[in-house]
Amino acid sequence: MFDPAFFAVAIAAVFIVGLSKSGLVASMGMVGVPLLTLVMPARDAAGMMLPLLLIMDAIALVVYRREVDWRIFWILLPGAMLGTVIGWALSAVVSEAMVRLAIGVVTLLFVLDAWLPLRKKLEGLPPSRPWGTFWGSIAGFTSFISHTGGPPVQIYMLPLKLPPVLFAGTNAVLFAVINAAKIVPYFFLGQLSVSNMQAAATLVPVAIGAMLLGVFLVRRISQTLFYRIAYILIFLLSIKLIYDGIVGVFWA
Repeated sequence: MFDPAFFAVAIAAVFIVGLSKSGLVASMGMVGVPLLTLVMPARDAAGMMLPLLLIMDAIALVVYRREVDWRIFWILLPGAMLGTVIGWALSAVVSEAMVRLAIGVVTLLFVLDAWLPLRKKLEGLPPSRPWGTFWGSIAGFTSFISHTGGPPVQIYMLPLKLPPVLFAGTNAVLFAVINAAKIVPYFFLGQLSVSNMQAAATLVPVAIGAMLLGVFLVRRISQTLFYRIAYILIFLLSIKLIYDGIVGVFWA
């Protein structure tokens, strides 16, 4: 736990996740657990990250409580809760490598679709409840396995072209509920161990600092630049996830 290499990686991971929780680079939050797996077991990484996510969620709720698209939130929430339950039920069967590969492929297809003419025809349509339930369930499942629920939600939300602050607020409230729903399952799965909680406690200042920095920046970035950065980051992450997934599934 007190290894310098551990803290170097953990600080980087928590800082990136903190920025993502602010809504600034929402897609980047999914690298937190994969980064931590460089210095600790994957399940411990997810368990250690959960208390930090809950602290960041509390800050996000205070900051964005009045800037939420509640229609989109209620469309996504039922599926997200279903996905969380499925994630708990299948946590011992589905490997993280499988999840990464699936997320990477779906996310890459989403970005390519967004950059092709078809997506321009779909933008501006009202939120779809069936699609929201589907992507919400995928987000709940992947969030439970490895805190990588961001891309499925963004696949649903990015084409809606919400203002950056409203986008961030809706994400913040949704994942605050999803993360709170993980507490009991994580406890029974042994992921909230004393050592994990001690490690998380030492990283609280990093989480809070990154979160506040992101909140400061997200209110000052233009909508055009926000979405341009979001799509580019998601594209790069999809490539990384596909690579990690293939290596984990076929060569681990």
